[in-house]
Amino acid sequence: MRYYPVHLDIQNRNCLVVGGGGVGTRKVITLLDCGANVIVISPVVSHQLRDYAISGRIKLKERPYQSGDLDDMFLVIGATDDEALNRQISSDADHLNILCNIVDRPQVCNFILPAIVQRDDLVITISTSGKSPALAKKLRKSLEFQFGEEYAVFLRLMGAIRKNLLSQSHEPEAHKHLFEQLIDAGLIVMIQKGKTAEIDALLFEILGEGYNFRELMQ
Repeated sequence: MRYYPVHLDIQNRNCLVVGGGGVGTRKVITLLDCGANVIVISPVVSHQLRDYAISGRIKLKERPYQSGDLDDMFLVIGATDDEALNRQISSDADHLNILCNIVDRPQVCNFILPAIVQRDDLVITISTSGKSPALAKKLRKSLEFQFGEEYAVFLRLMGAIRKNLLSQSHEPEAHKHLFEQLIDAGLIVMIQKGKTAEIDALLFEILGEGYNFRELMQ
């Protein structure tokens, strides 16, 4: 396995995107969704990126990339169609030990971006190690159908239950069998079908008093 699977916490970290077209814009949106401090450098930028800059969501520098632009960056994404520029970005990042992704050029990246299926806190990533983005896209669409919004609700509920249990000085490992029982009893399906009364009955059976679906979801 060439790539080491990992989910990065980029909250409040400086992330640079070189390129302001459609691809660069999509990369910026994902970075913002993850809480990054986003800087965009490009002589030409999309209307959406300009609006982001005006509203203060990103920092925008409308000029060509310079090697010094990587100072104080956590990662950089190259989203240009200039091969020489892409290789310069990759070389500069390698010299500074900065995480670098060049769109559609895995040979000059030290990390690649997977296809993503997200349901709030549930994040499923699909990678073909750069061999077939088309297959990754097909698998993503299949998983999007398989994992609906009920999984987002389920995780919110599990998080609230876990918080309550921890507040009672329970050891985290002691909760494992409780969560396994909830899953095995079909809680996700109950959520999908909106069977609130059945959910409350199941919570009482496994967890006891004080666990009500609507209260936990507030």
